[in-house]
Amino acid sequence: MPRLLTDDEITRQLRDLPSWRRAGTALTATYDAASFSAAVRLIDLVAVEAEQMDHHPDIALSWVTTTWTLSTHSAGGVTQFDIELAHRIDECADEINRRQPQ
Repeated sequence: MPRLLTDDEITRQLRDLPSWRRAGTALTATYDAASFSAAVRLIDLVAVEAEQMDHHPDIALSWVTTTWTLSTHSAGGVTQFDIELAHRIDECADEINRRQPQ
C-alpha cells in the first residue's frame, strides 16, 4: 500500500501543480475546455493514463468543465500516486488546449 504524504510534502508538491488544491483528504482541480467534445477528449486521454497507473480519479463533467478529485482510498488520503496522476492530468489538459484552433 502506498504511504500517505505528510501535509508538508503535499504543500511542497502542490507548488508544481498550480491548478490543484487540497480538499480534505483529496486533491481537486477544475479545467475548462473549448467545447464539450474537447472536455470528453480530456477525460479519454486521462482514462488511458489512469489505466496505465491502475489509479483512477473521480471525474465530474458539466458541459465544458471537468472537475477532478484524487485520493488513494485504500490509504485514506493523498499519496504519491495522486501527485503523479495530477501531473499527468495537467499534461493531458495542456495537450487538449494545444489542439484547439487559435
